[in-house]
Amino acid sequence: MSCRARARTAAAGAVVLVVLTGCASAPHRELADAGVAVPDAWGTPASAAEPASDWIASFGEPGLVAAVGRALERNHDLLAAAARVEAAAAEARIAGADLLPSVSAGANASRRGQTFVGFPIPGRENTPLTTITNSFGVSLDVSWEADFWGRLRAARRAALAEYAAGGEDRRALALSLAGQTAKAWFAVVEARLQRDLAESTLDAWRRSLESVERRYRRGLVGPLDLRLARSNVASAESLVALRRDALERAERQLRLLEGDYPAAGAELLPADLPPLPQPVPAGLPAELVARRPDLRAAEHRLAAAGLRVAAARAARYPSFTLTASGGAASNDLQDVLRGDFSVWNLGAALFAPLFAGGRLAAQVERADALSREALHRFASATLAAFREVENALASERHLRRRAEALDQAAREADAALALAQRQYEQGLVDYPTVLDAQRRALAARSELLAVRREALTNRVDLHLALGGDFAVSSDPQQTAGVSPEAEAMSR
Repeated sequence: MSCRARARTAAAGAVVLVVLTGCASAPHRELADAGVAVPDAWGTPASAAEPASDWIASFGEPGLVAAVGRALERNHDLLAAAARVEAAAAEARIAGADLLPSVSAGANASRRGQTFVGFPIPGRENTPLTTITNSFGVSLDVSWEADFWGRLRAARRAALAEYAAGGEDRRALALSLAGQTAKAWFAVVEARLQRDLAESTLDAWRRSLESVERRYRRGLVGPLDLRLARSNVASAESLVALRRDALERAERQLRLLEGDYPAAGAELLPADLPPLPQPVPAGLPAELVARRPDLRAAEHRLAAAGLRVAAARAARYPSFTLTASGGAASNDLQDVLRGDFSVWNLGAALFAPLFAGGRLAAQVERADALSREALHRFASATLAAFREVENALASERHLRRRAEALDQAAREADAALALAQRQYEQGLVDYPTVLDAQRRALAARSELLAVRREALTNRVDLHLALGGDFAVSSDPQQTAGVSPEAEAMSR
């Protein structure tokens, strides 16, 4: 497809979204129909802060922004979703074609031979009469169904709603892909830090083993301390191998999301995990979740289901079709182009279903049941979205507390390890005390890295649950993801 054609498709999709704004009900209204009460604010309080305008850039990492950009540009699942949107656009055009007259042109030519038995020809009594005739014709045929009951219009609007839902599905996939890429990027950074921590720990424990070996050769410690130190080093070597494998797996996952061959490789990454962006703004309205593209897709499908009910009901009423045709017919090809041999035909047909074995009534019942199913699916998906937001808000508060506590624990564990090593050199404590201090320091540092990455991942989940950043647009079309340009095009 050319760039101009893609631009026309994108513009048409935007116009469709604007048109359907009047067709689809607002989420809180539909939830009320389903018997679900929606609060005016989140149950988990948030801290006061200025909202972020770009949630990927809010982490302050150019490498993260670049990785997400590559994924959105080259990921094959997202490209497949774009193709599905184009197919839905074609389906909408197909459905709309029934509202317009159908015009076709035709041309025909035939040659016919016929033998008449029993008609003697003077001088040729034993030869039957045979005739050969040619026939040529051209025609222009027009057919149009008058949509008195709105069946065709409802079908067309349902197709447009499905097209809009497909566009929201693509945006939902893009949002999810951005979140997955961000999580994978943070996982690679943490995996590298975990590997570096394991390697530095191995170096430190090897130096500790060398100290124990010197003391053993001097007879200051027994073989138990030596074997414990060697066992400790072997465990550290195993941990290094484990961390390196985890790093390579994380790098492959990131490459796959970016649409590349899943190979492990070096990438320009920061020396440390970034801090969390500013706290979540206080007083986020519950209506903000209506921006989520997956919920908007469900809302469009709910509207489409309602339109199909209208189409099924209209199918029980009579249909009226007008037909017209005009052209020329002659036994001579040259005469076809002359007006003297013109033919025309006008017709009207009324079709009224009288008995169909209950099929039409069953179609209405089925469409109505599917509409109710779409309503409850939409309500269930919206409640699940509220749960995701509440969980992410609550987890952020708990993860901040965990990170603060683990940071304090890591500092204390490092100080305890330094003290245990000095006292061991002075003969005041045994070697198992040093081993315990070493393992505590490693565990505290490793868990702190994991919790910091988990906090970043939870912030990504919060953005995904909210459908983007924390900003609330005063323009309902902007909140819906429709640009002012597209709105102007629809007028």
